[in-house]
Formats: sequence, C-alpha cells, structure tokens
Amino acid sequence: MSETHQNGVNGAEPQQEAPSLNILAQYIKDLSFESPQAPGVLRAQPRAPGINIGVNVGAVPVQDGDNEYDVKLTLNAQAGEGAETLFHVELQYGGVFRLAGFPQEHMLPVLFIECPRLLFPFARQIIADVTRNAGFPPLMIDPIDFAALFTQRMAEERARSQVQTV
Repeated sequence: MSETHQNGVNGAEPQQEAPSLNILAQYIKDLSFESPQAPGVLRAQPRAPGINIGVNVGAVPVQDGDNEYDVKLTLNAQAGEGAETLFHVELQYGGVFRLAGFPQEHMLPVLFIECPRLLFPFARQIIADVTRNAGFPPLMIDPIDFAALFTQRMAEERARSQVQTV
C-alpha cells in the first residue's frame, strides 16, 4: 500500500530555494584624479606622504528588477595634506546584484558586506592603475573588513535612533 504525503516528494520536507547571489553588471560610476603639484612633484623625491583613505558603501533596489540591487563602493584616497597634497583620487564603483532565497534578516549584511567584498578587488586595481598611470607608485589599498564597517555603521544608527527617541 502506498502512502501519499502533501509536504514533499517521498515524505521529505519541501525544499527551500538555496540562497544565490549573482553579479549582473559592474561599472565605474565616477572616477576623479587630481595632482595639484604636478609636474614638479613627479621630479622631486619626496618622503613617503601620509595617505588617508575613506570608504563608503551604499545600496538601493533597482527599479525594474525583482530582487536586484545597485551597490556602490566609494573609495577616496589622498596622499599628503593641504599645499603638500601629492594626489587625490576618488572612485565610485558599482555593481548590480541579484539576490534570491535569502531570509529578510540577512539582506542587509549581504548587501553591505558580501557585495562590496566582491567589488573591492576590481576597485582596488582601478585605484592602483590610476595612481601608477599618473606617475606615482601604484596605491595598493589594504583589504577592507566590510563586516567591521557594517557593524560600526549599525551601532551608529542604533545610537542615533536612541538619541532621537529621548
């Protein structure tokens, strides 16, 4: 005698969709390079300048795509300060990602940790190429801990919301 189960094939639980993350496109949104002291600074042998690096990540849904998000990684790097600035480079590098099968509580970490982690090597290479092509040693940005940045950002948001409710 055969038994029929309504919860899946051969009595097994129904399969949930496995989470998937696909990169549909990558692009340069904005790229800017300035070297206010050129060409003089290129002939001099200055000591190693201080380098300040800023990182920002943003994500917005794509209007015409279901489960598609535009994630932008912004990197700013400045060598030197004020009149001693050797160069300033800014890159907005984006990717369009399709996310499927992720629980809602995992969406923000995927968008703000995993997506920029996938974009970073390409953005890093663009910064290195631009600085090298401008006559400077290539700027090789150290790997970024996007999980720590996300945790810090979430803590700041919680603190800000607590201040507003008081």
